[in-house]
Amino acid sequence: MAQQSTSDRSNHAGVWIPPPLLYVLPFLLARLLHSIIPLPFLPQRFALIAAIPLFAAGIILCAWSIGLFRRFNTSLIPVKPTATLVLNGPYQISRNPMYLGLLCLYLAAAFWLNLIWALVLAPIVIIIIQRLVIEKEERYLEQQFGATYREYQARVRRWI
Repeated sequence: MAQQSTSDRSNHAGVWIPPPLLYVLPFLLARLLHSIIPLPFLPQRFALIAAIPLFAAGIILCAWSIGLFRRFNTSLIPVKPTATLVLNGPYQISRNPMYLGLLCLYLAAAFWLNLIWALVLAPIVIIIIQRLVIEKEERYLEQQFGATYREYQARVRRWI
């Protein structure tokens, strides 16, 4: 199910930084911190056991979400207008399954590389995504889709 925009204006959420970059930059900082102050983490076997399901969940969420955006002919790029509000698939459980999927991939890489600094920075990554991306997108989607989006917000949680 999808809801078409009722706005004729060509506007967008105003998210100028590509969201995947907001996951990559803190991860690179974590790598740098690890090279300066290495911290022991989990035995490699346990780290890999944690990484694999996170990686699978991240790939599934991202691929499924991207597929739905393409199917409903709406843009993945946050500086382009949103034509359709996607409400099915993983969007029935999370309003932001792509960002949740990217977080799963971030955490999977942290475990895979046994990089505790990435886990330490994960809450900061979530706050950055929430403030610089999600809050702007939510204001924009409410403007574009009005009551339909507000009802969706009331029904479906932001993350999970």
